[in-house]
Amino acid sequence: MGTHYAIPNAFVEGRITTEDDLVELLKAYFIAWRHRPRMRFKRFGEPSRSLSAARENVYRHYDLGNDFYRLWLDQRMLYTCAYYNSEEMGLENAQLAKMDHICHKLQLQPGEHVIEAGCGWGGLAIHRAKKYNVNVTAFNVSREQIKYANQLACQKGLLHRIKFVEDDWRNIKGRCDAFVSVGMLEHVGPENYQTLGKVIDQCLVNEGRGLIHSIGMNYPRQLDEWTQRKIFPGAQPPSLKQMTSIFEPYDFSIHDVENLRPHYALTLRHWLQRFDQADDEIRMKFDDAFVRLWRFYLSASIAAFETGWLQLYQVLFSRVNYPNQPLTRDHLYDGGIVDHQLSAYQQLPDV
Repeated sequence: MGTHYAIPNAFVEGRITTEDDLVELLKAYFIAWRHRPRMRFKRFGEPSRSLSAARENVYRHYDLGNDFYRLWLDQRMLYTCAYYNSEEMGLENAQLAKMDHICHKLQLQPGEHVIEAGCGWGGLAIHRAKKYNVNVTAFNVSREQIKYANQLACQKGLLHRIKFVEDDWRNIKGRCDAFVSVGMLEHVGPENYQTLGKVIDQCLVNEGRGLIHSIGMNYPRQLDEWTQRKIFPGAQPPSLKQMTSIFEPYDFSIHDVENLRPHYALTLRHWLQRFDQADDEIRMKFDDAFVRLWRFYLSASIAAFETGWLQLYQVLFSRVNYPNQPLTRDHLYDGGIVDHQLSAYQQLPDV
């Protein structure tokens, strides 16, 4: 697999260890590569993202078991970038702030219908339905995640507002006021972006809007082969230019582009800390090599975001005749999103 994979493979196999901070060592590696001529990883074949391949890719990562992810994610099982108002903020409240940040951008109103593509374990869908009184239809091909999300919605008495559908984004049907995708675009593939745009175009009402939240890159390139083979089969974070092919063919207006790169670095540091604290339990469920594999992956991800190798884009868009585009961003920051959401959610055990 080449020199790029000798170090991670040796680390996973236990042939090398380090007494130094692994994240700092990997940051030095990324910085060194930045000073080379623009790097494009050697192509190893375009990964398949067909309907059948997409399901298999999801099963290999997200269906490792809810008990595994529960050990190191926040209590709402949100496996995407959180939102911090300071480096001292805890993961639980940062994930709540992330959900409110998205909902405030969309200016959700009671009774509206939201379609979500790639809903994870249902945390964002449940938050929207409970706090913002909207109706949600959420799609996901992960059987384990859909089962968990349905059980949680039932426990909270929200099944009248939320429908979780085990299906691929390409099969989304229905009409909505807002279309949301958080952490799914990385798995769609640039070759399918216009198809995704067509799906959104068919779903959005005449005055609808949407938000796509995705890991990204500064310029188009393949995700490295090691990560694709070992962690995220079929994954391909886009550049901003590639993302525009979702919107341009359907005359969507882009209102806001925000890069949350430092927020994802902080999120990953919290995940790694929790992962390390659960080291013994994870090793009992899997084995030593699995623990080293995921520790290297989480450490490399922190290094990638802290050095700018990876980005995190939130793109807010709408139909051209969307009537409620605000003049300022006061609805996001005036009074403080975090202060607002913390006052509403003092009972963190209520998940």
